[in-house]
Amino acid sequence: MMTLLRLLALAGCLSLGACLTPTTDPQRLPAGEWALDTAHASVTWQVRHMGLSWYTGRFDSLDARLDFDPARPDAAQLTASIDAASISTGDPAFDSDLATGWLHADRSPQILFESTSIRLTGETSGAVTGNLTLNGVTAPVTLDVTFHGGLTNPLEGRPAIGFSADGELDRDTFNVGNLPHSIVGPTVRILIEAEFLREGD
Repeated sequence: MMTLLRLLALAGCLSLGACLTPTTDPQRLPAGEWALDTAHASVTWQVRHMGLSWYTGRFDSLDARLDFDPARPDAAQLTASIDAASISTGDPAFDSDLATGWLHADRSPQILFESTSIRLTGETSGAVTGNLTLNGVTAPVTLDVTFHGGLTNPLEGRPAIGFSADGELDRDTFNVGNLPHSIVGPTVRILIEAEFLREGD
């Protein structure tokens, strides 16, 4: 019955169009605890390969929690975790080598990020700084974040909000791999897309 009601709600939204338009107006978005919608989230990474291209991979298993008040976005608290062994490039043999030889997932199974400060840079943008623990090393990392707004997800029947984020880290800082920079560059680009669903709804 609940699925039928949600489908009917979605049909109504599609016919009207309005309820599928995100809003960034803080007065129209609820505060509270939010959980990552893992079906609509991704973390990809890129490294320079012999100076020829940006080699791209991703992580397949991730989770995050957000304490977010749209009226006070600079006070938000974010914690995120990634299963280091879920690294994926499309080459299973290489993935196994990256997980064990580069990320040492056997002794450091989780990649963790905990925010420490948020600086607003625009009406829908900010810089989120936090402590990243990777390969047993903890160091600060800053992500540039864009807030895309929120709406009520008609399929879930719950408020949803969405963000994009990107940043860079130095793989040498985290002792990731030992190949020369001429083969694998030191800079790792991080690209994140994330939707969160409000808990308790």
